Amino acid sequence: MILHEKMAAQLPAWRERVKTLVKEHGETVVDKVTISQVYGGMRDIKSLVTDVSFVDPATGIKFRGMAIPEVLAKLPKPRGAKIPYVGGLYYLLMTGEIPNRAQAEEVEKEWASRALVPDHVFKMIRSMPKETHPMVLFSQAVLALQSGSKFAQAYHAGVKKDAYWESTLEDSLDLTAKLPVIAAFIYRLKYFGETKKPKYSARQDYGTNFARMMGVADRKGYAELARLYFILHSDHESGNVSAHATHLVGSALSDAYYAFSAGLNGLAGPLHGLANQECLGWLIDVRDKFGGVPSREDLYKFAWDTLNGGKVIPGYGHAVLRVTDPRYIAQLEFAKARFPEDTLIRLAELVYDVVPAVLKEQGKAKNPAPNVDAISGTLQYYYGVREFDFYTVLFGVGRALGVTPNLVWARALGQPIERPKSLSTAMLEEVAKA
Repeated sequence: MILHEKMAAQLPAWRERVKTLVKEHGETVVDKVTISQVYGGMRDIKSLVTDVSFVDPATGIKFRGMAIPEVLAKLPKPRGAKIPYVGGLYYLLMTGEIPNRAQAEEVEKEWASRALVPDHVFKMIRSMPKETHPMVLFSQAVLALQSGSKFAQAYHAGVKKDAYWESTLEDSLDLTAKLPVIAAFIYRLKYFGETKKPKYSARQDYGTNFARMMGVADRKGYAELARLYFILHSDHESGNVSAHATHLVGSALSDAYYAFSAGLNGLAGPLHGLANQECLGWLIDVRDKFGGVPSREDLYKFAWDTLNGGKVIPGYGHAVLRVTDPRYIAQLEFAKARFPEDTLIRLAELVYDVVPAVLKEQGKAKNPAPNVDAISGTLQYYYGVREFDFYTVLFGVGRALGVTPNLVWARALGQPIERPKSLSTAMLEEVAKA
């Protein structure tokens, strides 16, 4: 298998690199921790390691050191397509190298060979009450796959620690292959009452398979969007809730299914995965209030009314970025190239022109530019996927592409169980007096 071969070739040098770094510089101070950070969710404390992605304040998310525009330009694309293979991204995140077309297609073939979902998973989903949230169904489905974990089997058979990564890679490929099938099944069952099991085709790539299984009318257009959406939402450093939860649970040597289910449960939280639907809801409210796209002056006043009413304008501002999120730009360019006259896209463009200026005048936002969530739901809405509760499931399919390479590399490099030290309030008060 191509990913196994590539990683196996890299690992000796990587292990020696980490061993030397810890041995020779293990006592070097990386960061300081303040009481406000301890009480503030550990924000900005430099205490995690990942080589898969990094959020650069000046350029945005970087995958293996490459900014979004570079990744989208360099990854190989299906013939006739504008958006790259998802398998090419997975190859990049796993190996740190840009694949050629054959290597990207090799990953796509691996997924096709692993995409069969056991019947018991579908039965479990069908058995749940109709009102069950799609994220509950999705997370439970991931757990239901755990009985097939190759890592769990290898661990109980006594596999050596140096080989933990190999069965974790197998689980990661199995999991990411099955997620589009499960997500599409949940979508068709919950919103259309269909019970038929989707079938993954070996003749189609990841995005095209997903578009077909979802039953979207414009399958070619939605396949392009699916590839873009999954690529852009794949990873975001290790500190965000879904990535960190996956890493934390995985550090206990829980397999990929246990770990990623935990990540999904974090993603379901309103402060993490719901922003895209909140942004879309706000745009729809503006559209409905003005009967379409308002004038610049009317939108300016509406934005101020929103802020003066104690509310926020969702999708604007970012904890790290100090520029417009390149993931937003990639999606806006996608929409402008395909459906520039769509009302919500025209409105999103106007909001992009007006709202940052309003937020600057207000003076509270460090970065008043839009982030990825400001437009992602709008694109789904255009293609007919208008069930807001499902958007986090889409996010989850993409996020698996980033957290599983992190999990594999954590095992490959022998990262230990995560166990930070806690202090009491009284202890912190003593520290403050010192």
